[in-house]
Amino acid sequence: MATTESEIEADLINKLSDLKYIYRPDIRDRSALERNFREKFQALNRVQLSDTEFQRLLEQIVTPDVFAASHTLREYSSFLRDDGTPLNFTLVNIKDWCKNSFEVINQLRINTDNSHHRYDVILLINGVPVVQLELKTLQVSPRRAMQQIVEYKNEPGSGYGRTLLSFIQLFIVSNYSDTWYFANNNTRHFSFNADERFLPIYQYAAEDNRKIVNLDAFAEKFLAKCTLGQMISRYMVRVASEQKLMVMRPYQIYAVKALVDCIQQNVGNGYVWHTTGSGKTLTSFKASTLLKDNPEIEKCLFVVDRKDLDRQTREEFNRFQEGCVEENTNTETLVRRLLSDDYADKVIVTTIQKLGLALDGANKKNYKARLEPLRNKRMAFIFDECHRSQFGENHKAIKEFFPQAQLFGFTGTPIFEKNASYQQIEGEEASLRTTETLFERSLHEYTITHAIEDRNVLRFHIDYYKPEGKHQPKPGEGLKKEKVVETILAKHDAATAERKFNAILATSSIDDAIEYFEKFNEMQTKRQADDPDFRPLNVACVFSPPAEGNKDVQQIQEDLPQEQEDNKKDPDKKKKALIAIIDAYNAQYGTNHRIGEFDLYYQDVQKRIKDQQWPNADLPHMQKIDIVIVVDMLLTGFDSKFLNTLYVDKNLKYHGLIQAFSRTNRVLNDTKPYGNILDFRQQQANVEEAIALFSGEKVDKPKEIWLVDPAPTVIGNLQGAVKKLGEFMASQGLSAAPEDVPNLKGDAARSQFVTLFKDVQRLKTQLDQYTDLNADQREQISATVPPDTLQGFRSAYLETAQRLREQQTRQGDAADPVVQQLDFEFVLFASSVIDYDYIMELIARSTQQGPSRLKMSREELIGLIQADAKFIDERDDIAEYIRGLEANKALDEKAIRQGYENFKETKKGQELTAIANAHDLEPAALQAFVDEVLRRRIFDGERLNDLMAPLGLGWKARTQKELALMEDLSPLLHKLAQGREISGLSAYEQ
Repeated sequence: MATTESEIEADLINKLSDLKYIYRPDIRDRSALERNFREKFQALNRVQLSDTEFQRLLEQIVTPDVFAASHTLREYSSFLRDDGTPLNFTLVNIKDWCKNSFEVINQLRINTDNSHHRYDVILLINGVPVVQLELKTLQVSPRRAMQQIVEYKNEPGSGYGRTLLSFIQLFIVSNYSDTWYFANNNTRHFSFNADERFLPIYQYAAEDNRKIVNLDAFAEKFLAKCTLGQMISRYMVRVASEQKLMVMRPYQIYAVKALVDCIQQNVGNGYVWHTTGSGKTLTSFKASTLLKDNPEIEKCLFVVDRKDLDRQTREEFNRFQEGCVEENTNTETLVRRLLSDDYADKVIVTTIQKLGLALDGANKKNYKARLEPLRNKRMAFIFDECHRSQFGENHKAIKEFFPQAQLFGFTGTPIFEKNASYQQIEGEEASLRTTETLFERSLHEYTITHAIEDRNVLRFHIDYYKPEGKHQPKPGEGLKKEKVVETILAKHDAATAERKFNAILATSSIDDAIEYFEKFNEMQTKRQADDPDFRPLNVACVFSPPAEGNKDVQQIQEDLPQEQEDNKKDPDKKKKALIAIIDAYNAQYGTNHRIGEFDLYYQDVQKRIKDQQWPNADLPHMQKIDIVIVVDMLLTGFDSKFLNTLYVDKNLKYHGLIQAFSRTNRVLNDTKPYGNILDFRQQQANVEEAIALFSGEKVDKPKEIWLVDPAPTVIGNLQGAVKKLGEFMASQGLSAAPEDVPNLKGDAARSQFVTLFKDVQRLKTQLDQYTDLNADQREQISATVPPDTLQGFRSAYLETAQRLREQQTRQGDAADPVVQQLDFEFVLFASSVIDYDYIMELIARSTQQGPSRLKMSREELIGLIQADAKFIDERDDIAEYIRGLEANKALDEKAIRQGYENFKETKKGQELTAIANAHDLEPAALQAFVDEVLRRRIFDGERLNDLMAPLGLGWKARTQKELALMEDLSPLLHKLAQGREISGLSAYEQ
C-alpha cells in the first residue's frame, strides 16, 4: 500500500526532531506564528516591544517584495520606537547562523482574506519562516511541482506577500523518493511564460556529485541546522541588477568551500574543473566575496585574459552585487587599486595582460617598484579559464613577485599531458606544462558528464557529413566550399527548428572565412533569382583585423592564435575584406560600424546572435543573425541559449573541440533537445578522443552519456510511443485517430492522452532536428506519424490540454489529482515559423488565388492554426474570421489584418458588454478598465475597486462580486494579452 502524504510528513518531522529541530505543533495559524516570532525577536535583540511597536515592526518588515525581504533577513536594520529612539536590530543571528533557534511547524493555515490553503511543513530560523516543504505522493514532475508553488503564491490572500511568509527563501518539493529545491523570487522571476523558460530547480548531491534525493537522506545532509544556515547565509546570491535570488548548485558550493579552506589553511594552490556552461563566474564571484571578509588576505584578484572577458566578467560580478567591481581602464588604475586600502578595492577584476605590465620591471612607469609594499603580503589570484591565461611568462612573474600568493584556476577543459602543447625546462629535462603542474592539485571536479546527467547542459547530436560518390575525403580533409554552403542551405532549417535557433560556422583561416562569406552571398542571390519562395539566411562574419599597433586588437588576438598568424600574411587584403564585410553588415542592419572600432562591431554581432531569443513579432527576423562565420572568435566563452548548431570546417582537437562544441549545448526547453554539430571534416576519431579525455572519471561508455541516440533508435522509440497511444485509444473503445479524442470519457482518460501524445511530440521534435536522416528514415517517420494525422492530434491535444489547464487553474487543490500533476509543455506545440505575420499572409493568399492554384484550403489553414500552441487563446477567433471571409473576393494582406483587428474589436465589445450586463456594470466603464489593463499590462486592484464603487456594496459583498467578475473577465484578459504577462492579475484569479 502506498505511503500517504500525512505519513511522509510525520516521518519528516521525526527526522527533523532527530536533527535537533524543535517541533511546534502549537503553531498552526498566523497569530501563533507572529507570537513566536515576537518572542525570538525580543530575545535576540534584548528588547521588549509594546503591542503597537510590534505591529509597526511587522508593517515595516513584511513586504510582497521577496528581494527586499531577503535583504532584511541578512542585514542590520533600524526601527523607530514609540519614544522616538532608534532600535538597530536583526531578525536572526547573522554573525553565526548556527546559534539561531531552529523549529519545524506543519499544516499552517494563514487564513487571510479568502485563502484556506494549508502549508505542509515550514522551517523557522529564529521564528522566521525561511523554508517551505511541499510533500507529494504522485510522481509529479519537478516543473509541475514548481508550477503548483507558483499557483499557491499567486492565490489571493495566500500570505506570501502579507505575512511573515514573505521571508521564505527556499521551496522544497518531495514525494519521499525524489526531492527538489529552488529559490523563492518575485513574480517576474517566479512565473511560467509561453516559451517555458524555467527558474533553475535542483537536486542535492554529495561532493562526488552522487545525487541525494531520498527525503530522509536529503534532510540529513541539506537540512542539518548549520548546513541550512550556511546555505541561506553564504550560498544564496542576491542578483542586485535583476532583483533576483539565486541558490548555488551543490558542486559550486563544494568548489567554493574547497577554495576558501585552502586559503584559510594556507596550503598552496589548486584548480577547479567545472565544465563549460556550469556557472563558473558565479562560483568564482562567491569565492572572492567570501575572501573579501578574510582579514589575512590583502587582495583578491580575479584574472581573465581578454578585453571582452574583462568587461563581461566585471559586468557579471556587478550583476551579482552592484558596484562591487569597478573598471580597470588601464594598468595605472590597476596599480592604484592594488595599493588602495579601501575595502571596495579588495576584489579586483583585471586582465592577465594588465597584470603582466604591472609586474614588468622594464616598464618606464616603474609599476613594479611601486608595488613593492605588497611583495610579502598574502594575495589570492583566481584565474578564469586558466589554461589560456597561465601558460606564459606571467605565471612565473606572479609567483616570483608574490611569494606569499595563492593561485587558483577555474577551467572547463584542463590541460593534461595528452593535450598539452607547452613545455617547461627544468635543468636539462623538458616536461609538459599541465593544469596540475601549474596549480598543484584539483580542488573539485564537475565534468561535462556530470552536467549532462544533471541536465545542466545538453547532449550532442553529431552529423559526420559524407558527400555522395566514391571519392570520400580523409579525416581532417575539407570539402569544396560550394558543397558545404549548399549542404548548410539544405539542412539549416531542420538543424535550427525552422530558424528558431541560430548557428556558428567555424572555418580554418581568415581567408576561408572571407571566401565562405562571399559564397553565401553568391549562392543565396542565385537561389532567390531561381525560387521566389526562398528565404535567405542572414549571414554575418567576424574575425580580428590586422593589429597595426592597436593595443586592443593585440590583446584580443592573444587568445586567437590562428587569426594572429593569418593576419601576418597579406594584411592589407584581409583588412579590405573585413571592411567590405562590415559595410555589408551595416547595410543589412542599419548600423554604422567601422574597422577602427572593431570591438563595437564584435559586441554588436554577439548581441544580435543573442537577439534570437525574441519572437519575430517582437523583433523582425531581418534584425537577427542566422549564421555567423568565425575562425577563432566566439568558439570559447560565448554563451547563448538560442544558439544550437555548429557547422565545422576546421580541424579541432581535445579542449579546442570541447570548447567549440559547448557553444551549442545551453539548456532552454524541450524544443532544444541537444546541441547540433554538423562536421564537414570527418573528425569522429578526434571527438571520441576528446570525450574519453574529458569524461573526468572512469565512465564505461561516456559516448552514451555525451551523444544522443542514433536516428534508428529514436525512430524505434517514436514507433513505440505511437503504438502505446494506439493501444490506449483502443482500450477506450476508440480508434487511434484525432477525431476520436473528443470522445474520451473522464479526466483520467483525457490526462492519459495528454501524457502519451506529449511523448510522441517530444520524440518527433528531436527527429525534426536530426540532419543525418536518409530518405528511408524520413519515409519511416512519415509512415509512423503521417503529417496530417500528426497535425490533427496536435490540434486535439491543445483542445484537451486547454480544457484541463483551465480545470487546474480554476479548481486548484480541489482538482482531480490526475489533473493536478499534468505538465502540458505547450512550447513543444509552438512552431517558430507559423507566427501571426505568416498566418495573415496565408489568409491573404487564400483569397487571391483560385481553387485550382491554392496550396492550402481554408479548412487546412484553420487546421494549421489549431495545431499551434501560440494561437491557443485565439484559435477559435481566427477560425471564425477565416470562415466568415467572403468567397471569391481577393484581399491584400493589409486588408486582411485590418479586417481581423475590426473583427476582434467587435467581438471584444460584445463579450465585454455581456460580462458588464451579467455583473451590473456599465459596459463603457468596463471597456475603459480593460483597455487600461491591456495598455499598461498591469492589473490595478484600486482601479478595480473604483469600477465596483457605483454598486455601493459593503466590503464582503464587494469582494465576492469582484471574484465573480474575475471568473468571467480573467480568461478574456489572457486572450487579449496574447501570451504577454499582466502583472498582478494572478492575485485575482481563483
